[in-house]
Amino acid sequence: MIMNVTIHDIWKARKRTSQIVKKTPFLYSSVLSDVTGASVYLKLENFHETGAFKLRGAANKILSLTVDEQKRGVTTFSTGNHGLAVAYVAKQLGIRAVICISNRVPKAKVERIRRLGAEIEVFGHGQDDAEKRCYQLQEEQGLTVIKPFDDPYVIAGQGTIGLELLEDLPDLDMVVAGLSGGGLISGLGLALKSTHPGIQVIGVSMEHGAVMYESLKAGKPVILDEQETLADSLLGGIGLDNQYTFRMVQQYMDQAILVSEEEIAEGMAYIFENHRMAVEGAAAVGVAALLRKKIGKPNGNIAVVISGCNVDISAHLNAVQKYISH
Repeated sequence: MIMNVTIHDIWKARKRTSQIVKKTPFLYSSVLSDVTGASVYLKLENFHETGAFKLRGAANKILSLTVDEQKRGVTTFSTGNHGLAVAYVAKQLGIRAVICISNRVPKAKVERIRRLGAEIEVFGHGQDDAEKRCYQLQEEQGLTVIKPFDDPYVIAGQGTIGLELLEDLPDLDMVVAGLSGGGLISGLGLALKSTHPGIQVIGVSMEHGAVMYESLKAGKPVILDEQETLADSLLGGIGLDNQYTFRMVQQYMDQAILVSEEEIAEGMAYIFENHRMAVEGAAAVGVAALLRKKIGKPNGNIAVVISGCNVDISAHLNAVQKYISH
């Protein structure tokens, strides 16, 4: 049964997850403010125990399961950060977790998942392949699938970021965040526009393999081949049978923007140089869009979601060096 996600669900998610999810820092960026002429703030989701915002949605979904469902265990398919979040929550609750990933997931993320005690199954060359294996496990072993984005509890969990933004900056005018499967933009858009409909919600994807972006252009979910990208956390399909995030992104997102690999590298290097934080490519797309002035004429108060920091050191160094060489 398809249910509507409401602002009430987001408030319930905040209460439900309060013992696992802690409020993340909100940092004023004087350098980005100078560049843009607006007041720019960074929402530091990289400060979670798991290093990414995905903890919010995973915690809300798993904590909503019945005791019997939790005892049977959970499984998920992930490009890394959601799998890490599911593994972390499962460890906190003492339940079994099987994380299905493709062979594209960076080694740093795989090792962190393994250290949390989760079982890992590597299957195929993309997230769609890992998803197939995930549902096989559900059939074979009775595990509950924790979807990465297209689930009302996951969306509501990600929406708690919006509640924190409004607490810290009630006069928020715009939020900029990564766009992939749409769970983050859906939750943010619902939380923010339910309170202040005029807040602009901007989604940013990489140029190659931006499935939600291309689906919105086509007016329906489409399938794309995954390609190598610094923003690997934004890879993966949205599902041809997408029930929630496609229509919610259509409803709540005001603009979608694409950034190149060079621009993503610039964003990563800029955050490291100016804020001394090593973040993954997906976390730098919003900053990249601002630096390259792809958001028209931003003004007022802008929040950029820095979504995570689970990046291979070699990938980060290469990005920084690429930026310096230019």
